[in-house]
Amino acid sequence: ELEQSLRTAPDSTLLADILHKTILHPLCVKYPPSAKYRRRFLTELIKKLESTAAEPLDELYEALADVLKEEESTQCYKNYILPTGACVSLSESTALISGGTTGLLTWEAALHLAQWALHNPSLFRDRTILELGSGIGFTGIAICKTCQPRTFIFSDCHPRVLRQLGENIQLNGLIPEPDVPWSIQTEPQGQEGQGESCQNPRVIVAELDWGSVTEEQLLGVRADVVIAADVVYDPEIILALIGMLQKLSTCRADRKAPEVFIASTIRNPDTYQLFQAELDKVGIRWQMIPAHSSCNFLYDVQPDVTILQLFI
Repeated sequence: ELEQSLRTAPDSTLLADILHKTILHPLCVKYPPSAKYRRRFLTELIKKLESTAAEPLDELYEALADVLKEEESTQCYKNYILPTGACVSLSESTALISGGTTGLLTWEAALHLAQWALHNPSLFRDRTILELGSGIGFTGIAICKTCQPRTFIFSDCHPRVLRQLGENIQLNGLIPEPDVPWSIQTEPQGQEGQGESCQNPRVIVAELDWGSVTEEQLLGVRADVVIAADVVYDPEIILALIGMLQKLSTCRADRKAPEVFIASTIRNPDTYQLFQAELDKVGIRWQMIPAHSSCNFLYDVQPDVTILQLFI
């Protein structure tokens, strides 16, 4: 009946209605099917349009152009050679923003934080590390390959980033534990203090939303060190980040508070100063650790990167 209606439609009104009820529908825009499916669907609609005497429908061709642009390959593989000679291989986006997120490529602060970690391996050896906003995984993978942590927890909140992160971890020979929910019991009963797995650290990939995770969910993490890179870039997420740090501070039970290190590229001094001011407001002390003046992984102009150690 739909095909018959399309063949006999005197104009493109029906087709426009179909378009808005499918590909351009708000739910479809928010949760789009694959680009391949949308391309085939739109191509068929265009064929139907062109087989009738209907007027051309600009929206239809614009939608197809958007899908074709999205289908263009935006992925590449990069290899980063560590000072130890080990290599970190990553599938990265070639676009600054892809899939509605900036988390699909490696940012400068992650490179500087990894270099700093490689110069301070004792901080990570035989310890449980929680990384906030892991992105596609460079810093954590570099630490796992060189610093011998007991457990490394990669975390992020964007589904596409988490998927790419998991693929990159496996690409580098690490095996993440499947479907680990919050809370994570990182030190099962009777195994605390054992360092048998340091050569092959336990690796966990966790979906972590700073605003919604509870102290009870974090209690089982028992992180010794918390790290993050390039998470202070938007004033709107600073309060959520500080709230997350406060939860980590209060959910440690009888354990010592974790050591916290956050690396930031200072793109907007006002945003960075806002972060420091909000830390002061909630009573989180901090000190600046100068990042190396140059980074082995960068070959162009060095950005202004700093590392803050926080005392939560």
